[in-house]
Amino acid sequence: MTSEASQNAWRLHQAGKFAEAGRLYRDILLRDPRDFAALHGLGLIHLQNGQPADSERLFAAAAKLASATPEFHYHHGCALQQLGRHEDALACFARALAAKPDHIEARNNRGVVLLAMKRHAEALTCFDRVLAQRPDLGVVHNNRAAALLGLGRYPEALAAGDAAVKGDSRSAEAWYNRGAAFTQLKRNHEALEDFDRALAIRPDYPEALNYRGIALASLDRDEEALASYGKALRLKPGDADILYNRANSLSKLGRFEEATADCEQVLKHDPDHYPAINILIHATLPCCDWRFIEEEKRQIVRGLAQGKQVVSPFDIKTILDSPELQSHCARLWMEYACPPSANLLWSGERYAHERIRLAYLSTDFRIHAVASLMAGVFEHHDKTRFETTAISFSADDKSEIRTRIVSAFDYFIDAETRSDAEIATLMRRMEIDVAIDLNGYTKDSRTGILARRPAPVQVNYLGYPGTMSAPCMDYILADRLVIPEPQHVHYAEKVVYLPDAYQPNDGGKTIAELAPSRADAGLPQHGFVFCCFNNTYKIVPEIFDCWMRILRATEGSVLWLLDDNAAAVRNLKREAEARGVSSSRLIFAPRIPEDRHLARHRLADLFLDTLPYNAHTTASDALRMGLPLVTCMGEAFAGRVAASLLEVIGASELVTHSLADYEALILRLARDPQALAAIRTKLAKARTSSPLFDTERFTRHLESAYFTMWERCQRGLPPASFSVERIGRAI
Repeated sequence: MTSEASQNAWRLHQAGKFAEAGRLYRDILLRDPRDFAALHGLGLIHLQNGQPADSERLFAAAAKLASATPEFHYHHGCALQQLGRHEDALACFARALAAKPDHIEARNNRGVVLLAMKRHAEALTCFDRVLAQRPDLGVVHNNRAAALLGLGRYPEALAAGDAAVKGDSRSAEAWYNRGAAFTQLKRNHEALEDFDRALAIRPDYPEALNYRGIALASLDRDEEALASYGKALRLKPGDADILYNRANSLSKLGRFEEATADCEQVLKHDPDHYPAINILIHATLPCCDWRFIEEEKRQIVRGLAQGKQVVSPFDIKTILDSPELQSHCARLWMEYACPPSANLLWSGERYAHERIRLAYLSTDFRIHAVASLMAGVFEHHDKTRFETTAISFSADDKSEIRTRIVSAFDYFIDAETRSDAEIATLMRRMEIDVAIDLNGYTKDSRTGILARRPAPVQVNYLGYPGTMSAPCMDYILADRLVIPEPQHVHYAEKVVYLPDAYQPNDGGKTIAELAPSRADAGLPQHGFVFCCFNNTYKIVPEIFDCWMRILRATEGSVLWLLDDNAAAVRNLKREAEARGVSSSRLIFAPRIPEDRHLARHRLADLFLDTLPYNAHTTASDALRMGLPLVTCMGEAFAGRVAASLLEVIGASELVTHSLADYEALILRLARDPQALAAIRTKLAKARTSSPLFDTERFTRHLESAYFTMWERCQRGLPPASFSVERIGRAI
């Protein structure tokens, strides 16, 4: 600025007297619309007043003049940045840096724009260069933390967050980014403290409220998470990320219809929001809400083809019976849930222990199907050959089965609040020989632990019926029916065949002596009782169609189902009426303690299995009680389990291979009391003669599998598929 008017305007501008300075700049531009200094100065005032569009219009006019400076290009870039014109902003910052390479503000803002474009590695380079000049800038440490979060480098993000809050403890953004790092490291209590600090400084911070909800949800404090999401949505109504996170907590709380509503709202604005599609699928299945199911199938196939995580590996098993698609889904999920760690903890060392050290990892050492199946195995382990450790990720539910499990192990480690890295490091320090993941990709699983390779041998077993498609998993335990040899191509793990069924069973389960009467259970005194005690998420339209045709063809019959949730009861009753069956013929059984639940099986005549996700624990419960079960065998693991159990117990005649045959066999048995009675007699005898409920024998087979895995590793051999040799039964 050379004129006296320009100098006066600039002095006023620098003194913060924007209105007076603006009037002078406008006067200058009235005389000379091409005055660069006035265009720049007035544009800067608009920028400082939060008017980036007016600012950019003036900067664009000034940019056509030859006298542009690095500061001008920087300011022009800031206006474009606020307008979301990221590429144009980058070009302006590049011009500023070309003229002045040490322009700290331009380089920092360039990094901020790159962050917004999710070009995190380039952004990090910008921040590192700024900090090399000015290591004291807390705001840049904070920006660096955001870039590292985007790159998934969470320990470094935490260190950057520490530097940011040290540099400026009044920065809500600094506390927010450090809290985000804590959350990703599963240090959720510390994360909550940081989000609360951020919100104390800036109560109207929707991102902090959203992430606070995520931390609370990770601690299973979902009711509190909902309150946090609600506050965030009042500040950012309709925000897709917040709605998605709220839907996730609603789904966890079993409030499936509310979760569905949130997902529908997200998908109304973004039909390809795959995380919301995932929650929608997860929320509608247990409700038997089939409005979207055909479209969901199409979205799954389309999304998987595009490499999208459109559905969880667990949920896909309920609606698509394809080993190939399930494997592909798991592979995509693995890249998100447990990508291989850059720093593996075990690197080929040979341990020399007197006993082979086993570690079972699970969230389900509590009242849960996995615990019900495995408790007897834990108790029957040969402690002269194996040292056993449980690593638990769930709170103590004070149940009898929890007490049994704790007592069965040499070591029981409550690791619910520890990070994946901490647990993996502990396992490596303990020199675990064989680690068995009983979760796979099920609820609250901790797959990131084994991704760090804390043990020489790592096994996928029981909780998740299928491949994890993860390089960190060496083996999957199965039998020849659930994974036929031609399907090995769909498994990343090497397949180890147990000689009977892959599923364990606790031979010593307690069964209530007295069963309720039919009247007590709400069942008719006379008439055929079909039942299915599977979780309602396994009931799909095709199988329900079969059931309704069976009811219409069997006069006086009823269908006895599990009362899983009120929405499912309501929807199934409506679906029955739509198929010409009175909803009164659907009877719903409340959840009750296991011993009483087993006893009430005596009231049913025939168990009807589901497809593509069979009865698993529920199938062995029915067979234990001598209740005949008819299954239709599918293609994938989850749809072949009941057939495996029936084969071992000697009732393979109850296995069908098409829904038409399934329906025909059920009707034939319902109309032939003598044939059904003969099967009941066979099952009653098999209860003591079949290997299905011989827990000690099963445990010896399992230990043989572990020993072979361990021995191969000790000899330096890679994992390989093999079969466990059957041992004889004691007489």
